[in-house]
Amino acid sequence: WALAAPLALALLTAALDEIGARLAPPRPGAEFPAFAMLNLAIGVAHFGLLAGVVWALSGGWLGPLEKAGLFAAAGLWLGQVSNANAHELIHASARGPRRLGVAVYVSLLFGHHASAHPLVHHVRVATPDDPATARRGEGFWRYAPRAWRGSFREGLRMESARRRGHPRWRHPYLHYAGGAALALGLSALLTGWRGFAAHLALAGFAQLQLLLSDYVQHYGLERARGPDGRVEPVGARHSWNSPHPVSSWMMLNAPRHSDHHARPARPYPALDLPRAAPMLPRSLPVMAWLALWPRGWRRVMDPRVAAWRAAAREGLATRAAG
Repeated sequence: WALAAPLALALLTAALDEIGARLAPPRPGAEFPAFAMLNLAIGVAHFGLLAGVVWALSGGWLGPLEKAGLFAAAGLWLGQVSNANAHELIHASARGPRRLGVAVYVSLLFGHHASAHPLVHHVRVATPDDPATARRGEGFWRYAPRAWRGSFREGLRMESARRRGHPRWRHPYLHYAGGAALALGLSALLTGWRGFAAHLALAGFAQLQLLLSDYVQHYGLERARGPDGRVEPVGARHSWNSPHPVSSWMMLNAPRHSDHHARPARPYPALDLPRAAPMLPRSLPVMAWLALWPRGWRRVMDPRVAAWRAAAREGLATRAAG
């Protein structure tokens, strides 16, 4: 049973995606009729799941194979479902859901993402100034530390500029650090050093998947810069998308990424797949697995990036002639 969950999350989802991608796409807005309650339910359940798995991994009643299966299943859920849900929550207009999303990221020791994602990534996406946008030819293992450090640093700089003149103790980064310390301290207090290590490992696994998601969805894409030095507005062409329905449902339509960047306030049930959006050859989770092998990733994606850039140059030439 411990192995059944990660196999279902990985292999079964990938198989159903390939079948579903050949069917007619669902009508936007129809997949998640109670989407606000779903967000809150997944957000609250996250903390119980994290605590329960840390407790189970630190105990002695499961064998090594059972612990490996449990770790993989919980880690995939935290990295693909909890992460996608927290992403929706931090984009919410209401304060309560936003704080819940921040708390989820803090529990995964990734609180700075709640600042860096809206303040840096959404503003600078598909430009060299965005730490979360992977450059063409950049392998994931080189990208990951650069993106983590750059997002942390730029998020801190933006938050500090926004809050100049406010009390220092209200700085979000202090809350992110304090919350992370509290989460790890609770795991250590309740389950000892094994629970502390399990929490660290689960958080690292979840963060790895978040970085993979950003890497895959923006690899090699750049917004054109005009004669005045300004970059073009974010459009459908500036994110890789996936039409595969099952993984899209699991990640609350995160693979419909172009529409999200073009309209960040649009709720995820309403996200669509624009015709002009570049498409991944396989589902987002499958491409994330491929990205762990940089040579294979470049073999598949670099020709697609080259074709995308050629089409972009042709479009610019056509607009200039018009």
